[in-house]
Amino acid sequence: MTTQTPINLQIKNLRKKLHLTQVDFAKRAGVGLRFLRKLEEGKPTVRLDKVNQVLDFLGYHLEIERNDQAKSESANNNSNLRQDYERL
Repeated sequence: MTTQTPINLQIKNLRKKLHLTQVDFAKRAGVGLRFLRKLEEGKPTVRLDKVNQVLDFLGYHLEIERNDQAKSESANNNSNLRQDYERL
């Protein structure tokens, strides 16, 4: 199992690597300071379009991937469906 850093901490770390304050970063990324603060704090209900705007400024994008457990469960479900179909 891989340990992943939450997106809010990744964004905060990237901002700090750029040596930008929250104020400067928010201005350059085109988002509000309050939004950036909430994002970096890990607020669970932030606007996805604004998150994408921040990531775009940093040169990143979001990608989704099924976790290993979901892949395994999906494979088992497909196998069960196939077996049920073959019994018909």
